[in-house]
Amino acid sequence: ILLKLGGYGLIRISPLLNPHPSNLMFPIIILALWGILMTSSICLRQTDLKALIAYSSVSHMGLVTAAILVQTPWGLTGAMTLMIAHGLTSSALFALANTNYERTHTRTLLLVRGLQLAFPLMSTWWLLTNLTNMAMPPTINLLGELFIISTLFNWSPPTIIITGIGTLITATYSLYMFLMTQRGSISTQFRLLPPTHTREHLTTALHLLPLGLLIMKPALISGLFT
Repeated sequence: ILLKLGGYGLIRISPLLNPHPSNLMFPIIILALWGILMTSSICLRQTDLKALIAYSSVSHMGLVTAAILVQTPWGLTGAMTLMIAHGLTSSALFALANTNYERTHTRTLLLVRGLQLAFPLMSTWWLLTNLTNMAMPPTINLLGELFIISTLFNWSPPTIIITGIGTLITATYSLYMFLMTQRGSISTQFRLLPPTHTREHLTTALHLLPLGLLIMKPALISGLFT
């Protein structure tokens, strides 16, 4: 919530700083793009599940920050779209991580492997949420990232290298998170785990359903600044 409030604050404040903010904000945009690579790389070495999800949120906000500071209609549209999309995605990941923690009482990735054998339906939710996190079609996340990457490329073509590498690393740590928690052999201490509840499946479905439906009418959120 604080990240999204920060993004809203940037949208409201950035036009007041300079009639041509992309010149004044050049160093900050570069730092935001560099932050995408740094936070994405940090995700690859995390052993704590919730820390991995938190750093993932910061990585996505680097894209949002850069798009807002360029101050174009496409950039603002993409920033708003990605903030809404990632707000639902990140919340779903935290809910799934809490579901794991309530049963295993640990957030260490190496200790919670093989949960697909115990909770096959919950593993499906993990797969769909991670695919959404890496902006796979037809989710609204992809639309937001395409707007932002196009905006940054139009502002400076070399940025496609940084955003491309960031997208690749995002896909890598998303798959890493899924494989580390769901695949492999389950530990003997987790053989007798309480089953999942309907409320947990409903919570996850209520996160992912809007992401699937919004792509059918993206103007509800992407038409705000056009």
